[in-house]
Amino acid sequence: MYKHILVPTDGSETAWRGVEEGLRLAKALGSKVTAVTATEPFPASGLALGAGWVPTQDDMDYYNTAHKQAAMDILQAVKASAQETGVDAAIVYVPYSRPSDAIVETAQQRGCDVIVIASHGRRGINKLLLGSQATEVLARARMPVLIVK
Repeated sequence: MYKHILVPTDGSETAWRGVEEGLRLAKALGSKVTAVTATEPFPASGLALGAGWVPTQDDMDYYNTAHKQAAMDILQAVKASAQETGVDAAIVYVPYSRPSDAIVETAQQRGCDVIVIASHGRRGINKLLLGSQATEVLARARMPVLIVK
């Protein structure tokens, strides 16, 4: 059935439910897993720049280093859980990218045949304000997407 499962995560408790489901599915099917997480570029908004604040290279370097370390910690936790489950898992960190873009592109580049992603289940104004990575992935992915709630 599915030979290669992509499990995206942002390290949240909700995302972890998707990781666990992806690992269970991989174990049951004898599939391999790729875990992916992404960090967005340094948030230098027009409002901050208009107020006279201009980020320094040190600000951006600190941001990038801290986010890379956090991403690697998240991915190492997935890798450890996969090993405990007996599943072969690779990890991918995508810096400077919107999460939904990184998820869809990684799935395509790595030849994944299904994406298992958790959803916060936001509705109404919260969905409008906070967006939904799962919805964006579902709309753009060329392979099946399993949404875990």
